[in-house]
Amino acid sequence: MTQPDTPRPRSRTPLVLIVLLSLSPVLAAVFAYFNPQYRPEGSVAYGTLIEPQRPIPARDALQATTLDGKPFDVASLKGKWLLVTADGGDCQDACARKLFILRNSHASQGKNVERLARIWFITDDAPVPERVLEAYKGTIILRVKPEQLQAFLLKDPTTTGAPVAASATQSAAAALAEPMWIIDPHANLIMQYPANAQPEKVRKDISKLVYHSRIG
Repeated sequence: MTQPDTPRPRSRTPLVLIVLLSLSPVLAAVFAYFNPQYRPEGSVAYGTLIEPQRPIPARDALQATTLDGKPFDVASLKGKWLLVTADGGDCQDACARKLFILRNSHASQGKNVERLARIWFITDDAPVPERVLEAYKGTIILRVKPEQLQAFLLKDPTTTGAPVAASATQSAAAALAEPMWIIDPHANLIMQYPANAQPEKVRKDISKLVYHSRIG
């Protein structure tokens, strides 16, 4: 009497391969997250992301005025991407370079140009040269108390509601003169750049943010 053939056990190899293929994108993402040096060029933001993000302060905590002395609520700009710099009113070379980078980054956004605005926070009482006003028309220029602006942009833990000494005010203004920032349309500070940032990389960062965002 012939014995029936014993069925061979099925190989699990195809199932294992299917599972591995399904998980490969997740594993690759995890690997790239913990190993940024292996990420493709251009996939990482050039600027420094600010964590945690923080909202524009209330009007009384960031007392801004226009050049003609009228109060201005910075939070009223909510809804736009804001390209931000801060410096003294006399605007020396480093100041002009930052204004130039942000103006050109803004102008290069094509059909998205209306989704952005530029702010120059002036941290002293110095008059703004006419040539600077002419060169950077369209920039929202506001005077602020440097210690108030520092508490927002640089999150200085020493800032309190107490009166600030002249030396502390000067120190705050000097610290603010270095970076540039981006505020998103939800009015949250999200990114910082150094004063010596490469203009092309700043422009590309801004382009990616605006292009991929559905807000603002």
